[in-house]
Amino acid sequence: ADAALRGAHRGPRGRDEELEKKTWKGLRVPSFNYDFPYSTKKLPVFASNVVASSQHLAATAGLRMMARGGNAVDAAIASAIAITVVEPTMNGIGADAFCILWDGQKLVGLNASGHSPALMTPDQYKGQAAMPHVGWGSVTTPGAVSLWMELHSRYGKLPFADLFEPGIKYASDGFRVSYMVSRQWERAIDRLKGQESWVKAFLPSGRAPKPGELWKFPDQARTLTKIAESKGEAFYRGELAEAMGKYATETGGALRKEDLAAHKPDWVDPIGLSYRGTTLHEIPPSGQGIAACMALGILENFDIAGHDVDGPEIAHLKIEAMKLAFADIHRYVADPRFMEVTPKQMLDKGYLKSRAKLIDPRKAKDFGPGTPKDGGTIYLGTADESGMMVSLIQSNYTGFGSGVVVPGTGIALQNRATGFVTTKGHANEVGPNKRPFHTIIPAFITKDGRPVATFGLMGGAMQPQGHMQVFSRIVDYGQNPQAAIDAPRWRVHESDGSVWTEDHMPADTAAGLEARGHRLTRTRAPSFDFGSSQIIWRFADGGPYLGASESRRDGAAVGF
Repeated sequence: ADAALRGAHRGPRGRDEELEKKTWKGLRVPSFNYDFPYSTKKLPVFASNVVASSQHLAATAGLRMMARGGNAVDAAIASAIAITVVEPTMNGIGADAFCILWDGQKLVGLNASGHSPALMTPDQYKGQAAMPHVGWGSVTTPGAVSLWMELHSRYGKLPFADLFEPGIKYASDGFRVSYMVSRQWERAIDRLKGQESWVKAFLPSGRAPKPGELWKFPDQARTLTKIAESKGEAFYRGELAEAMGKYATETGGALRKEDLAAHKPDWVDPIGLSYRGTTLHEIPPSGQGIAACMALGILENFDIAGHDVDGPEIAHLKIEAMKLAFADIHRYVADPRFMEVTPKQMLDKGYLKSRAKLIDPRKAKDFGPGTPKDGGTIYLGTADESGMMVSLIQSNYTGFGSGVVVPGTGIALQNRATGFVTTKGHANEVGPNKRPFHTIIPAFITKDGRPVATFGLMGGAMQPQGHMQVFSRIVDYGQNPQAAIDAPRWRVHESDGSVWTEDHMPADTAAGLEARGHRLTRTRAPSFDFGSSQIIWRFADGGPYLGASESRRDGAAVGF
C-alpha cells in the first residue's frame, strides 16, 4: 500500500521510474518527478511567498500585500476581494466562502456559508420537483464578507482597509477582461437574461465584454469602500444590509436585514482521510468534500501502482469509487444538525472497504447509497515564508449566482439555496435557518501531522472528483503538481451518471472505459466542465514553495 512512497512506479504511458525518497525531520513525504507529459501553458513557480489564483490580477493583488509585509492570510483576503471584481462570473461580494489554513502550528477550518432566511419555508416550494436556480427563491444569506472579517480578526497583520485597495481600484478605474472570463460572461446570458437587475448591472451595453475590453463597475467600488471602512459592519448590520433587505421585501425575496445580522461564520475542525500514508483534509458537511475522502478510502483497497496512470483500468476504478461516494453524500450530507449519520461513520475504513467490494474491475455499475454504521467557483491558495498556508474557495454557485443584483451596490447574490432538495423529510429538505448542501470545498494535504500543500479544484460537482484524481496522481504515481493538474480528467456527470472526458484523454483509455459499460461524452477544449486547480506545495527540506496554476483558466501562480 505504501509502494508510492517506497519504490519503482510505472510512469506516464508505461515508463518505469524510480522516485526519489525525501525526509523531513525523519518523516517521509510524497515525492514527485519533473516530467511534463501533458500539454500545458504553464510551468510551476518556486518562491518563498506564493499566491495561486484562477485570475492573474487577483493573484498579484495578494502578492502586493505580502510585499508590504502582510502574511498569507492578508494575501488570501486581498485576492478574494479583488477576484469579486476581476472574475465576477464565478463569485462576488454576495458569495459564500470556506477556507482551511495552517496557521503555523495547527490546521483549522472556517465555514462562512450562509443559512437560509428565516422566511424560507418548505411551503414556498410546494409542488416543485427541484429548487430554482435563479431569482430570490435560490438565495441564502451571503457569507464571503464574513470570512474576510473573521480571518483578518484572528490572523491579519495589515490594516483591514488596505486589503481592499487593489479590488477597489480595479472596480473604479477598470481592468481588461481576460479571455476565459469573457467566455463565461457570454455563457451566462441565456440563463440570466430574464433577471432585470443582472442585465442592468452586468450587460449595460446589451452584451458581455469582449476579451481585452475595459470593464468598470463604480457601484462595486463604492460597496467595497463601505465594507473596508466599516470593517464589514456595513454589510451585515449597516446600510448595505438595509439595502439588501429592502430590495428583497420590494421584489418578493425572503432575505431580511435580520438574517444578515444573525449570520456568523463557524470555525471548524477539518475532516481527513489518510490514503497510503498521506492525508487529504476537507471542510466537514454540509460540504461535499467528504466525497473525495470517501472515494480515496474506497480506492485504497485496490493495488493501482502497477498500472498505467492514464490507462483504462485505473480510470475505471476511480470512476466507480466516485460513483459510490456520490451515492452516499446525496443521501446523507446536509446541515450537520439534521444528518442521520456522522462524517466519522461515512469515513470508517471498514465501511469503505465494504463499499469497495461492490466494484467490478471489468464492468461499470449503478450504485445506491450504503448504510454507514458507527465505527461556479474560484479557488486560491497562499503561503508565506513564515510557514502560514491558506486554502480558500469563494463562490456564487452557478455562474453569477441567482441573477439578483441589489441596485446601486454591485452585490450579486449567490444561488446557494439551489443546493436544498424539496423531498419531504430529507435531511437536506429546504427550510428556514439551515445551511444547504454545499459544493465548494477547499482542501489541504498533510503528512504525519505536518503541512504539505494547499489544494483546490473549483467546478461544482467536479470538485471532489478532481481532488481525488489529482491527489492520487501525486501520491500513487509521483507526478509533480503541475503535471497532475494538466492531466486529462473525467467527470461523472450529476445529471445522468454518464462520464464526460476531455479530448486529450488517450483514445485507448476512452475505448477501454466504453468496453466496461461507461457512457462517455467527449468534450472539446477549452471546456469549463472539468474544473480549475491551484496547488502550493511545501518542500520537505524547507525553502521556497512550488506553486502550480491551472492551464484551463486565466490564472497564475506568482511569488517572490
